[in-house]
Amino acid sequence: MSTTSAASRRTSPAVAHSPQPPRLTGHLKLVLAVLLVAQFMLAVDFSILNVALPAIGDGLGFSLANLQWIATSFALCAAGLTLFFGRIGDLVGRKRIFLGSLGLLGVASLVGGLAPSPEILIVARVAQGLATAAATPAGLSLLTISFPEGPLRQKALGLNGALMSAGFTTGAILGGVLTDLLSWRWAFFINVPVAVAVLLIAPSVIRESRPADRPKLDLPGALTVTLGLLGLVYGLTQAGEHGWTNPHALTGLIAGALLLVAFYVVERKVAQPLVPLRVLGRRNVAWGNVLGLLAFVTETSLVYLLTLYMQKTLGFSALAAGISFGVLGLGTVVGGLLAPKVIAKTSTLTALVAGGLIQTIFTAALLFLGTSTASSMALLLPATFFGGVGNMLVIVGFMVTATSGLPDREQGLATGLTTMSQQVGITMGTPIMSATVTAAGAGAGTAAAILDGVTTAIAVNAVLVGLGVLIAAIFLNTQRQRQQT
Repeated sequence: MSTTSAASRRTSPAVAHSPQPPRLTGHLKLVLAVLLVAQFMLAVDFSILNVALPAIGDGLGFSLANLQWIATSFALCAAGLTLFFGRIGDLVGRKRIFLGSLGLLGVASLVGGLAPSPEILIVARVAQGLATAAATPAGLSLLTISFPEGPLRQKALGLNGALMSAGFTTGAILGGVLTDLLSWRWAFFINVPVAVAVLLIAPSVIRESRPADRPKLDLPGALTVTLGLLGLVYGLTQAGEHGWTNPHALTGLIAGALLLVAFYVVERKVAQPLVPLRVLGRRNVAWGNVLGLLAFVTETSLVYLLTLYMQKTLGFSALAAGISFGVLGLGTVVGGLLAPKVIAKTSTLTALVAGGLIQTIFTAALLFLGTSTASSMALLLPATFFGGVGNMLVIVGFMVTATSGLPDREQGLATGLTTMSQQVGITMGTPIMSATVTAAGAGAGTAAAILDGVTTAIAVNAVLVGLGVLIAAIFLNTQRQRQQT
């Protein structure tokens, strides 16, 4: 399958002969609005409690050691179960899964906001994570099947990517504002009216989507991949908290890796696999998801690094640091609007490589941050804006690449894979960079030591983005050359 829109039209009969509206109809605009609002809300949930954690700990009596489980319990479910629920949506209907999971999210958010004890709040966070793991791939697959492959789908995915990335940034800002002005409980309550509104409108707007024949669920594959991802995410969160040599971190990482190997073995032998290896054998699916993983690992973890820098080195308040990321959010929106145009005029490969280069350059520019507030912010704000533009070009390019050329019956699987890359990337990025900062000597706690640790982690971040550029240029370009001959 080609990574270019032109090649896609040459090689895909469905695209070549299906009538495609030249613009969004009124109905499609309504479908897009409903799905984008839901996806934006889900993205906000990933970061909205980060700033509020100390206030929650004080309010409910969490010990310092257990406070991290407010974030970890959500991340484990959201990242570990996305592939499983993506496939469930293929089998029982994506609309049904989407609506049911949004209902669960609304209830869980209400319970979390009213939680009288740490135990009930953790239960609410687990339920929120489960709802996110189900709703995100279902919503994305509904988006891809609602818009035919080509410019309309690229535009829809561009808007979706922009709002999801902006949602992560908005969550950091909104969490600080709500906690400072009202209460940390409003970081939960804000989901409830949004979920209710989507549930009232979506049933009459979105059509159901499920395959004509329903294969059996691959339970051994589902168990091994889910437990493997849970192990990796748990190991990484423990590494970020306690360092790479922590026994819990090593146990989780080793167990997760072994379970994923077991998953590969299962998928080779089972008659109806959870993830057919022929799908993973497609270069666009396999390498596209690697690029997506790197894109989410790098930009979301950069928010953590710069938050640490602004608060610990420059002395910013949590609210001031959060507001500073509005520039990054604006960059992601611009990138999301720009990406479909770049892809339509050139190719997805161009978007991936150009976006990666832009992100690499402006991430590397952050290596020159110092202790002067004025000069550092004069560098940080434009660097995060243009880095956000580049990152969004990569994200939209990855989503188009990894979901194109597949039949509708496999869109749940494809979007489950892309969602898994997104969720795992968001979850992995912060602990990886946190462990890097700690290993670089920031444990001393001084402003200079933290700056050294953050700078080292930014260098690692830039290298990872550059690695993505090389992967796109080598592996996806090779695929395009083969298809054009």
